[in-house]
Amino acid sequence: MPVDEDVTAVPSLRQRRRAAATQEILDAAEAQIVEHGPSALSLRAVARSLGMTVQALYHYFPNRDALVTALVVKTYDDLADAVQAAVDAAADDSDLPRLVAAAESYRRWAIAHPERFQLIYGTPLRYYSAPADGPTTRAVRRMSALFQNELYGGLTTAQLAAANSPPLSPALRAHLEHLPPDGMGNLPPPAVSLLVSMWGHMHGLVVLEVFGHTSFLGDHQGEVFRLAMHTMLEDLHHRIPAAEPRTTAPSSLRTQKHAASG
Repeated sequence: MPVDEDVTAVPSLRQRRRAAATQEILDAAEAQIVEHGPSALSLRAVARSLGMTVQALYHYFPNRDALVTALVVKTYDDLADAVQAAVDAAADDSDLPRLVAAAESYRRWAIAHPERFQLIYGTPLRYYSAPADGPTTRAVRRMSALFQNELYGGLTTAQLAAANSPPLSPALRAHLEHLPPDGMGNLPPPAVSLLVSMWGHMHGLVVLEVFGHTSFLGDHQGEVFRLAMHTMLEDLHHRIPAAEPRTTAPSSLRTQKHAASG
């Protein structure tokens, strides 16, 4: 009987132990960030909380940047998972647009995890440099893709190219046209401009709330945010033209009709 070559290999005991230890280190570092803030992250303190030496920790993370990168990626992924769950749970026939559901989930996660939110969107950590086009970039692009899909899903390239955005300078248009395909390069420049504007509007309101700048609104901050998201979405809909109706049936359909009448 032939051996099934598609069977996934079971991780070895050594691999499982390493994965478990890596997760313990990440959990301990995350707990330190939650308690003391991102700027206080210390490899020595993380190692001490786990009863290990810094030298032993280096077997799993060769330096501070490697640990910070893993924490940043995990934070982006946890936030994106929360947004994706909210989108998946949103009914298509609900009065709440899926984009608004995604934005509200983003806000709720940020409020519930302010220190971790600060890690990815607050003051950059001193002496930390994210790897160029590495895992943190991919994590950011995943987040962007979630909102891009809810904002522009179902719209054609022609509609997005004809979006009524403020005039773009030739230099900006050229720059946007050369973005990588997985970094909004699959969108026409006007659509990229509107997406960045939407992101700034949504994210800016969340940042103001997380850092206490809209506390004067009291318990009404959530309602104000929802109203702002509805207004933003309505404005966007007014800026994108409706799809042009088909004047002739697709060739495949015409062929089927001809065959049926023959």
